[in-house]
Order: sequence, then structure tokens, then C-alpha cells
Amino acid sequence: MSIDNLRSGLPEYAKDQKLNLGSLTRSTELNEQQLWGTLLACAAATRNDTVFSEIAEEAREHLSDEAFDAAAGAATVMAMNNVAYRAKHWLGDDFANVKMGLRMNIISKPGVEKADFELWALAVSTINGCEFCAVAHDKTVREEGLTKEQVWEAVKVASVVQAVAQAVQIEGAR
Repeated sequence: MSIDNLRSGLPEYAKDQKLNLGSLTRSTELNEQQLWGTLLACAAATRNDTVFSEIAEEAREHLSDEAFDAAAGAATVMAMNNVAYRAKHWLGDDFANVKMGLRMNIISKPGVEKADFELWALAVSTINGCEFCAVAHDKTVREEGLTKEQVWEAVKVASVVQAVAQAVQIEGAR
């Protein structure tokens, strides 16, 4: 199992992440598609090849092809949107009404339930540090019926996957 590969490869200083990763993969807050889509989208957002390939390998056992593609799509569209929306915020009121002018059709037709795709977009937005997008996607998933506990579980997944990627990066550079 690939999550096990990641866990066993973590150094002693990342023991907390080894334990966190183990407990989060047994989450009861998220259904299987939500959990594995979040893991996959967040792994893509870390931009760490090892973390992505290990999680992707195991995610294929838990996600349909459509859900796998939607999770990857959430990571890629949010990579674009998080940059653009952060920039609009930084540039101030003069840019508040500027039309985005970027294609993001996957958001309206992701191939999975709207709540799941939006949850993955929220998790990726937390990794990418876009407050505007995280808040907007939280609002949407809550309107779609997800709970604050489910949202927080996705944020925890994002934080741990990012921490695992950091440890893998450190060890690869040693």
C-alpha cells in the first residue's frame, strides 16, 4: 500500500505526520470518495512527485476514473484560481470587479458530486494559501450539506499531506 510506503519512509522527526497520516486515512468524517479525492488533490497541490505518485497509486483503488480525474482537476483549476484570486485581493479595490477571463468549466461540470469537488478545491486552496477561495468553497460545501467537521477533516488532510511532502523533500535533499 502506498500510504504505508510514505509512512515507512518518514524520518523520526516526522513521526507525528506518520501517525497523523495513518489516522486520517481511517477517517469516519468523510466518505471514501471525499477522503481519497482530498488526499489525491492535496498530493497534487504539494507539487512533490513522490507524494503524488504514492498517494495516486492507492487512490486508484478507492476512486472511479471520473473521481480521480475530478480530484486532479480540482488541484489544477485551483492552482490557477488561487493565484488569480489572491492577486485580485492584493491589488485592491481597483481590481474587485475585473472579470477573471480564465476558463474554469470543470467547476460547473466536474464529473462528481458538487460537494465533493468543492471540498477538494477547498483543501487545495488551504495548501495554496488562498483565503478568498477557501472561504468561498467552504460556503458552497456547507450549502451542499457538508458539516464543519467534514470541512475541518479535509483541512487536516491538506495540512498533513503538505507536512509529509515537506519531510519527503527534506530527506531527498539530504
